[in-house]
Amino acid sequence: MNTLAPETPAENPEPRIDKGHLDRFAYNDKIVRMFLWATMLWGLVAFLIGLILAVELPVPQLNGGIEYITFGRLRPLHTNAAIFAFAGNAIFAAIYYSTQRLCKARMWSDLLGKLHFWGWQLIIVSAAVTLPLGITQGKEYAELEWPIDIAIAVVWAGFFGGNFFMTLIKRRERHMYVALWFYIATIVTVAILHIFNNLWVPLVAWGMPGNPLSVLKSYPIYAGVQDAMMQWWYGHNAVAFFLTTPFLGLMYYFLPKAAQRPVFSYRLSILHFWSLVFIYIWAGPHHLHYTALPEWASSLGMVFSLMLWMPSWGGMINGLLTLRGAWHKVTSDPILKFFVVGITFYGMATFEGPMLSIKAVNSLSHYNDWGIGHVHSGALGWNGFMVFGMVYWLAPKLFQTKAIDVKLANLHFWLATVGILLYVISMYVAGLTQGLMWRAMTPEGQLAYPDFVETTTKIIPFYWIRVGGGLLYLGGAVVGTYALYKAWKQRPEKYDEPVIEAAPLSKEFEREVKPVSTLDGVVPIAQKLDVWKTMWWHRTWERMPVKFTVLVIVAVVVASLFEIIPTFVIRSNVPTIASVTPYTPLELAGRDIYVAEGCYNCHSQMIRPILSETKRYGDYSKPGESVYDHPFQWGSRRIGPDLAREGGIRTHSWHIAHLDNPRMVPGSIMPAYPWLMKKKIDFKSIPLRMKANRAVGVPYTDEQIASAIEDAKKQAQEMHEIFLDQNVGPYVSNKGEGEPIDLSDRQAIALVAYLQRLGTDLTKPAPAPAEEEAPATEEETVSAEPAEQLSEAN
Repeated sequence: MNTLAPETPAENPEPRIDKGHLDRFAYNDKIVRMFLWATMLWGLVAFLIGLILAVELPVPQLNGGIEYITFGRLRPLHTNAAIFAFAGNAIFAAIYYSTQRLCKARMWSDLLGKLHFWGWQLIIVSAAVTLPLGITQGKEYAELEWPIDIAIAVVWAGFFGGNFFMTLIKRRERHMYVALWFYIATIVTVAILHIFNNLWVPLVAWGMPGNPLSVLKSYPIYAGVQDAMMQWWYGHNAVAFFLTTPFLGLMYYFLPKAAQRPVFSYRLSILHFWSLVFIYIWAGPHHLHYTALPEWASSLGMVFSLMLWMPSWGGMINGLLTLRGAWHKVTSDPILKFFVVGITFYGMATFEGPMLSIKAVNSLSHYNDWGIGHVHSGALGWNGFMVFGMVYWLAPKLFQTKAIDVKLANLHFWLATVGILLYVISMYVAGLTQGLMWRAMTPEGQLAYPDFVETTTKIIPFYWIRVGGGLLYLGGAVVGTYALYKAWKQRPEKYDEPVIEAAPLSKEFEREVKPVSTLDGVVPIAQKLDVWKTMWWHRTWERMPVKFTVLVIVAVVVASLFEIIPTFVIRSNVPTIASVTPYTPLELAGRDIYVAEGCYNCHSQMIRPILSETKRYGDYSKPGESVYDHPFQWGSRRIGPDLAREGGIRTHSWHIAHLDNPRMVPGSIMPAYPWLMKKKIDFKSIPLRMKANRAVGVPYTDEQIASAIEDAKKQAQEMHEIFLDQNVGPYVSNKGEGEPIDLSDRQAIALVAYLQRLGTDLTKPAPAPAEEEAPATEEETVSAEPAEQLSEAN
């Protein structure tokens, strides 16, 4: 260990004697208590919704026909609650508590702290209201619509970021401890990710739709391949810079405190930090192996994902070895138990992640429950356990009481540990079962399990095991919340606010001196390396928060641009297909219904060039097929079959019957959608939807927009007449109750119009070019047939 750096963060620094005056101040722990309570309360909400979703998979009827609690609508609420409500509030509690002590300064503005707290809770409540209503952007982990996106930017960058960085600037401790580095990277990178992934055009910019809720609708400026690239640049790095770097900062502060031991290695923390910041940002495309994304991009993502294994395990080792000489405490201290298991799960998840990025492994693991087990081992194992350990350590200090109830804390630990093990192991087995059954072939070269539902029924027992694991984990959180409540009940009538004395930073300070190598008889480069590895230069950076922040931004932006720019500027990455045309007005309305219902949470629209997939679903997906998809709907999971080639395979009447009663397919775990047969299409909003899409690049003409309502009604009527012939009569619910319903103006018809369009562009002739237009060159437009001509794009 290098002893040049502070080995353990200061808790209550001794007053510093200086020739100048001493500042007197008290830490603002009230804001920390507020975030601590929010952490536990929102954690209970997130885990409860997760448990409901876990039961809805084997028992899809659980929603009772209520549209607001279907799997597709609740799943994004669960992920947002777990990530941004539970983990987010924990991050803020950790940063507000440790930053003040590391900087020897009260947070710069109490007002900004309050605005941050209440603004963030309002954002969470907004998500809890809008997502069940079907108000969503339809992109994983970025579902929240445009007004909430703006609020997030203001609260995160303005209130939180402004308060944090002004505290850094006004600090009274010259040196920035390692935890602060990770906080800096978190704040600036999440701001960049959020802003650039959420560039959209709101529907209301073109007028008021018929449905008031549609004023919240927006369309991203990116489409298809480019949207997928941006989304997983954001999605993977939301994991990196929201669920990893701040929790590493938490680890570097709270673990040494709990263990009463210094951080194992200062040098390792430097290598850990900068490697993560630079490498992590490249890894997102590994989520898109074998898709329509250019192969160079996904391969590059795989390479950098594999490189991540080393710095990630460097952080794990640094954390676990901090416990050297204190391992005997782990058996009796529940706080250390939570930290040790949390760091161990971090090591497991950061080994598994790079492994899953390998193309051969990914071809088996992608789209199935292996990925679900992986993300929960990180979110519940790493993040959850680190949060609980921090909460138990903070509780007696914040509430100024005796130590926590050790028996309750130990009960919480064992419930959570057994619960998470049941959860991830059952999902690993379920995922492997799915992946192997999907790709299984007979000796004759045919699919061994051609009916998709066969693979679903096989994993139902593992879904029930997951329910048991989730119930135990939730039970542990309830016990933990009760333990926190007991500690709070013992609080004094009035909290004591110790006054801290510390000298302000002087403008003049002793600069770091470059050491001299002690090596003799070696080449000059060896002497330079000997001096470099002392990390004296980094000690200089640690005294300059603005410069340090700029360096972090440069590392993140440079790595991002190397991947993103080629995807947007090299035409050959996304060759157009002449027969691919924009959606009709009715199909566009149906697509928005598909997005609102969260269908992408269960269905993919991306057939990979893998034999078993093309046998099951048809020709593999091309990059030019989704050029008008704002947002892309490739999906990342197959609870149901892929829909990329769904158009024309089944009749209109089959789709209506299936929406009304999915159990017409024995073994299906899809919920019913009876409200789609009752709710009317918002025809008034369709021209506005087309105008908004034209603003982001879809070539709708003025004539098409002017006749949109008439065209949509005409297509709906034509489809309804076909349905009447196929159904031999009007629609009546599967229960046979009530009056027949005319579906010609109902949302079900619009959704079926969209489903019947999927994949049909490749088989229809390309439209003839207008006489006044010059014929398209081969470079600009590629014919859809034969499909083999496009294989190089995959």
